Amino acid sequence: MPKSGFFQLNDLERQRTQVGKRYFEFLRLPAMSAGVYGLSAGGIDTQSPHQEDELYYVVRGRARMKAGSEEREVTAGTLIFVAREVEHRFYDIEEDLMLLVFFAPAETA
Repeated sequence: MPKSGFFQLNDLERQRTQVGKRYFEFLRLPAMSAGVYGLSAGGIDTQSPHQEDELYYVVRGRARMKAGSEEREVTAGTLIFVAREVEHRFYDIEEDLMLLVFFAPAETA
């Protein structure tokens, strides 16, 4: 188990693009996991509820998000908490979204 780690967002984005996935996990411990999630402008977010609590940080982009009964515009700097098993998704993606995503405990696959 790592005791520490340093990450560069640009490197993580490049790795995510190279593997050709929307979500790229870069950290996994029993108590938490973290990754970068990218959605293209005009794209569709197909995720379903998770078994873990989740925190999103919008690095860049513009869209709307629905989490449970709440709907909001999200832009760079927005933090979004979504409790486990709550239906949520990004929509009306106007500008490419890049998000940091943290799960606690670690996301189950």
